Amino acid sequence: MSLERSLVDGVRAEVGEQLNQRAAEAEAAGRSPILGENRRMLARKLIGEQLEEIDTLAMNRGAGVLSEVERNELTNSVIAELFELGRIQQYVDDPSNTDIAINGFDSVWLTKRNGQKVRAAPVADSDDHLIEMIQTAARRGRSEHRWDPSSPMLDLQLGSGDRLNAIAWVSGRPSISIRRHDFDIHRLKQLVSLGTIHEPLFHLLKAMVLARFNIIVAGGTGAGKTTMLRCLLNEVPPDERLVTVEDSLEIGLERFADLHPDFVDLEARDANVEGVGLLSMDDLAINALRMNPGRLIVGEVRGDEALTLLLACTQGNDGAMCTVHADSSGGVFGRLQMYLAMTRERFEPEAANLLVAQGIDCIIHVAKLLDGPRAVTSVREVTGADGDIVVSNEIYGPDSEGRAMARFRFSEQRMVRLERAGFDRRWLDTPGKWYR
Repeated sequence: MSLERSLVDGVRAEVGEQLNQRAAEAEAAGRSPILGENRRMLARKLIGEQLEEIDTLAMNRGAGVLSEVERNELTNSVIAELFELGRIQQYVDDPSNTDIAINGFDSVWLTKRNGQKVRAAPVADSDDHLIEMIQTAARRGRSEHRWDPSSPMLDLQLGSGDRLNAIAWVSGRPSISIRRHDFDIHRLKQLVSLGTIHEPLFHLLKAMVLARFNIIVAGGTGAGKTTMLRCLLNEVPPDERLVTVEDSLEIGLERFADLHPDFVDLEARDANVEGVGLLSMDDLAINALRMNPGRLIVGEVRGDEALTLLLACTQGNDGAMCTVHADSSGGVFGRLQMYLAMTRERFEPEAANLLVAQGIDCIIHVAKLLDGPRAVTSVREVTGADGDIVVSNEIYGPDSEGRAMARFRFSEQRMVRLERAGFDRRWLDTPGKWYR
């Protein structure tokens, strides 16, 4: 940054104080609070006034005034610190970045979309300054989040829709991780040109959604589970009511209001400083079922919410979807057994498998392949349970490169459902072309 840091800090402090003062005056006078874009516009006006004062003082000393480039740089820097993530924001705004890792203020690493990893410039003046920036961002969220020595872990959705995780006080230095989501990729058809699926899979996955299959999207960290879930959801007809439950908002249905005019997104919440106010994923999933959902969507199943979701699937709530961490489509069954064993009911494997067999229609597994791209590797139909085994057919299984290839047919019952949704079973006999 070409501007002196003290100049940016001074303007930020003065404008921040004036914003708080204007807000207090509005509240005292009974006027509407200054929020959102109105607060940002007021901040720009106040920054402009500060710039005029700075120029006046400079001219009185016989010094030069700020150039237009410097004025814009200072304005953008102050706005970023007041409403965004300060110097981190430039990396969040860069579409070529997929992941941002900050291991202390001066150890910043960017992962590019081509897989390259590069080191970037410091994002703060010190670790304390970095902590202060993240604490300010945490207070701006839809639900105010704490991040302090008594609550050292933070999971936060940014205004961009990306997810930020932060940890400090239990680590050598404050560590910030930001996973960026490409919301431009939001339709199944786009996944064909990206090489994630091929044409036959496109038709199959679309029909599975329209046939109201209960679907689990499985995969490892960074495999593209949320992107696949988002693409599937955007095939749901617009007249259906969707209720999503997430630990941290990532699906981003608010960006597709034209596709889903009737949706509610629910986000889990930690307890406040008094130890009250906790809302778990399971709490929200239970409440979601009371909200007359056309479909219940759980962003990521990893606890008690597994039971709530599976019970809903067995009680007529068809069309449900969720994601699960698993290294294969078949590995999902073991994960669900583990989650159900951890519930208050302590499900035995046989009972857990029966619940899975009754509730789930299909599992879609996605993975990041060795050569870099993400692809669907497997589509598995759940057909029943036999003791400690869930019986299933791998309709599509991985080839030598890990990409899904046709193997078996669906059971006739599900094939009929697919055909009623417009699927042509001849697609299952079509090899399909993988684009790379």
